Amino acid sequence: MRYPSQTLEKLVAAISALPGIGKKTALRLALHLVQDKSDKAAILGNVLSHLKEDIRFCKHCHALSDADVCSICQTPSRSNGILCVVENIRDLMAIEDTACFHGRYHILGGLISPIDGIGPADLNIDSLIERIDGEGIEELIMAISPTIEGETTSFYISKKLGARNLRITTIARGVSFGGELEYADELTLTRSINARIPYKMGN
Repeated sequence: MRYPSQTLEKLVAAISALPGIGKKTALRLALHLVQDKSDKAAILGNVLSHLKEDIRFCKHCHALSDADVCSICQTPSRSNGILCVVENIRDLMAIEDTACFHGRYHILGGLISPIDGIGPADLNIDSLIERIDGEGIEELIMAISPTIEGETTSFYISKKLGARNLRITTIARGVSFGGELEYADELTLTRSINARIPYKMGN
C-alpha cells in the first residue's frame, strides 16, 4: 500500500506492530486519530509517553501497578491466608471481574514450556515460595489454564513446595482442558473458583 504521508505510514506501522492488529485495522485507527477533532491523539500520546515511567510491577504479586505495591495488595479487607496463583495480569483481571475471590494473587509471568525455552527460573516461582514461607499462607489456589504447560507448571510448583503444611487446590474443571483462563465467562470462572478441589500431582 502506498501512503501519501510518511508520518501516516509510520503511525500505521507502529500500530500494526501491536499484537492482534493488522494493517487495515491499523490504518483505520490511524486515520481516526488524525481526523478526530477532539484531544484523543494528544491524550493517547501523553499516556504512551509516560507509560514506562508510570507503570511498574508490584513487589509482592507482580501485577502491574502505579506504585511499588498494587491496589489489590494494599486492600486490608483481602484475606492474607489465601493466595491465588495465575499466569498473567489478564487472568488476574478475569478473576477480579467475577468478584468471587477475596484473597491475594501471585502472577507467575508465564508457564513452563521447554519447547519455547521457558523454564522455572524464567518465572516468579522463587518469590512465590518466599511469600508462602513468609506470609503465613494457608491455601494456594492454582488458577492456571488447564493446558499441558499449565499442568506442568502446577506439578512443578507442588513438587517444589514439598511437605509444607499447606492446602493446595486447583480450580474446578468448569474450565475445559486446553482452554485459556482469560477467555472463560464470568459464571464459569466463578463456579470454578468456588468449587475448587484439592490438587493432586499427576492428575
